[in-house]
Amino acid sequence: MVHTVAVIGAGPSGLTSIKACLDEGMVPTCFESSDDMGGLWKFKEVSEPNRASIYRSLTINIWKEMMCYSDFPIPADYPNYMHHSKILKYFRMYAEHFKLLQHIRFQTSVKRVRQRPDFSRTGQWEVVTENKDGQEERHVFDAVICCSGHFNYPNLPLKDFPGIETFEGKYFHSWDYKGPEDMYGKRVVVIGIGNSGGDIAVEGSRVAEQVYLSTRSGAWVIRQVSDNGLPVDRFNTRFFHIMLKLLPMSFLNWLGEKKLNSMYDHAMYGLKPKHRFFSQIPVINDDLPFKILSGAVIVKPNLREIRGSTVVFDDGSTVENVDMIVFATGYNYDFPYLTNNAIYKSGHRVGLYKLVLPPNLEHPTLAIVGFIHSDGAIMPQAEMQARWVARVFKGHKKLPSNQAMIKAVEKDTKAIEKNYVVSKLTPIQVDFVEYMDSLAKDIGVQPSLLWLFLTDFPLFWRVFWGPVTAYQYRLMGPGKWNGARRAIFTQFDRMFQPLKTRQLDAQQSSTIRRLIKLSLTITAGGAAVYYIHVRNPTTIPTLLSKLHIQTI
Repeated sequence: MVHTVAVIGAGPSGLTSIKACLDEGMVPTCFESSDDMGGLWKFKEVSEPNRASIYRSLTINIWKEMMCYSDFPIPADYPNYMHHSKILKYFRMYAEHFKLLQHIRFQTSVKRVRQRPDFSRTGQWEVVTENKDGQEERHVFDAVICCSGHFNYPNLPLKDFPGIETFEGKYFHSWDYKGPEDMYGKRVVVIGIGNSGGDIAVEGSRVAEQVYLSTRSGAWVIRQVSDNGLPVDRFNTRFFHIMLKLLPMSFLNWLGEKKLNSMYDHAMYGLKPKHRFFSQIPVINDDLPFKILSGAVIVKPNLREIRGSTVVFDDGSTVENVDMIVFATGYNYDFPYLTNNAIYKSGHRVGLYKLVLPPNLEHPTLAIVGFIHSDGAIMPQAEMQARWVARVFKGHKKLPSNQAMIKAVEKDTKAIEKNYVVSKLTPIQVDFVEYMDSLAKDIGVQPSLLWLFLTDFPLFWRVFWGPVTAYQYRLMGPGKWNGARRAIFTQFDRMFQPLKTRQLDAQQSSTIRRLIKLSLTITAGGAAVYYIHVRNPTTIPTLLSKLHIQTI
């Protein structure tokens, strides 16, 4: 039986893993190499080796109601899309509310995680840590949860760009980007059209002489501000998810692409990718289309060669006098503190049962939480993973045999490769709702639509037609939260709250609209009666006489 758990990393995945262990009565100890929590969301002016890094202006592209933990809503007055400083404040509030800080050892890095000599009998692990003074310490834990993330090791494929050694300007990975200060008056090439590449191209174009955005395969670009000014995530509903399963994917791709092209033609803007809309997670950027339309950003094909300060693209076109190249070329993933035999490889990806557990270990006492890529926020998914694996550790969830788990992993790998465009850098992609429901079903917390329909129709209506927020997984079963129903009913109140910065008299506005409509109706009606009377004076008296209304 698992009692003590080592949690590696105090980012969003680590924090929720600590809480999940506490909820199941275990004793977690979290090792965090930096001096603060937050992981990726802790901004630092200088990037630190082997740690995730963000830029000064970064704002999350997930609606706050879809990214928060299931039993701790983000404050109503926080923006719908939050700056990284607000996100870090939220994590601190979460940690303080659930008393997680006392379980975190800051400025302590994990050097090695090894199976104990008696692992076959105990399933225990030896964890070697190093403090800020360089002193090593050995610990023994019943289980280990790795939450070190997958944005720590920049992928800088210089060998793919012949002539880079001749480049006369400055080049660096987006991991090192903090702001556009060094781009003033410069000619900049950004390689890669992911979310970081798009953000850097847009921000740089405000101060640079010219920005060129080079892409190998293109991308579908969606807006955060969707129809009626609502967050685009608001439309990620169970009804929409059911339609995805019922309708042909070719039709859904056509419909999604038609919708995007109605806002801006991706082919005309040079953005149209080789893949279909639902085959890869789209880029989220409201500003990029305008920057392309205004000429501040020029989209180019893949960069083929570099000749001093001149770059050559696949179509033969060139750009001269380039001052800077930014490689937004993704990240490699690694768990340097683990041995090779602790990780099972499947295709391009780390093979994990339920995307959490290595399927090849004699005892399921090692987990990886938050190592996932989907169309939803990582926070609620990491939380669900942590809740699931905590119950596995406690023996509440019985796992299939190693052989069956390996078979399931290989099946998942084939399904991912069939349905999505994957690569060495993006080996994992899942459907947010489908994955959340899969884990929730195992835990016993998947909302029962039929039960809600029969017993609480107003709640059913919001669960089925509303956004699939994490609160839904606290309505019933283990870890039930009494505030879940209210959180669902008030999620749109929290959406509107930060927008109420200029109060309007809604009643007066409504009354005025009704008066205007009434005036227009009377005017139009009067004009119609007058027109008929002038053209045919006997028509109106005849109609009135048929209605038995006396006229004078």
